[in-house]
Amino acid sequence: MNILIFGKDGQLGKAFQVLLDSLIPTLAEKPHVQYVGRAECNLSDAAQLNFHLNQFHPQLIINASAYTAVDKAEIEPELAFAVNATAPELMAQYAVQHGATFLHYSTDYVFDGEKYGFYLEDDMRNPLGVYGKSKAAGEEAITKAFATSPSGSAGQYAIFRTSWVYGDGGNFIRTILRLAKDRDELKVIEDQYGVPTSAQWLAQVSLGLAMDAKGQLRAFPSGIYHAVPAGETSWYGLACWAVQAALDAGVSLKTPPHAIKPIPAVEYPLPAPRPMNSRMSTDKLRKVLEGQGNMSKLELLNQPWDGAVRSYVHHLAKDGSI
Repeated sequence: MNILIFGKDGQLGKAFQVLLDSLIPTLAEKPHVQYVGRAECNLSDAAQLNFHLNQFHPQLIINASAYTAVDKAEIEPELAFAVNATAPELMAQYAVQHGATFLHYSTDYVFDGEKYGFYLEDDMRNPLGVYGKSKAAGEEAITKAFATSPSGSAGQYAIFRTSWVYGDGGNFIRTILRLAKDRDELKVIEDQYGVPTSAQWLAQVSLGLAMDAKGQLRAFPSGIYHAVPAGETSWYGLACWAVQAALDAGVSLKTPPHAIKPIPAVEYPLPAPRPMNSRMSTDKLRKVLEGQGNMSKLELLNQPWDGAVRSYVHHLAKDGSI
């Protein structure tokens, strides 16, 4: 089997490299994996993208790439839509034409955040900024490509909506810990809610839906799935937890948790609006994993966010990355 992964330079792309490097030696039939990053392919160039697809002939396409500069997207809408909407549409069209499996990753930013409680997959999209609009357009383009596929097509897709991703790269947790080393006090938004999601966790859960323990592709119902760990928190709650985890790991910080001050989002204006509520129900994904008898990935889905963040921070401390 050929696996083509776009976005090798990002947090999720790097997580897939680590995951597959550890997984492939255990498989009887070892897949051929090709990783594509910015240096190899400009995703805003349709010709380059189609070249990689047609050259490698993947049975599994994983799109871990995205334009994620939320504020910059407000002044670069064409580029955001090219990477987040047009490129995924071309990947989906290839998957339909060649009967391939397509995994794509989306975001809580497709919602306006005004719902009370947890969002469901079929809740109405209402993105607030260009980034969210471009990701919503990508979801719609993928869904349309498969909906208009010829009868009997073997292609299948999963769009994983997730939130607050952290991993090997720049992210909120690393920023907070860096600032906590230099400042006596931090101010962090307390009225925006979501679920921190490890890129490593997301790679494991999503690949587990599509591939079995032997390395063979699984059949699953095509559609959108929410993929986040259990629980919820605010940016303020995450900051306090990460700082305490670093202190517990022996890291010297100037800002203890009690010196982190909660503030409302209106006191920290940004160019692009953010959803106030990013909580998403994972019941749909849970039911499909149960139907597959996929208990190891179901256990991952049920893991709370806080333990994963603590492990991540301790790993950063051990590596001297804080």
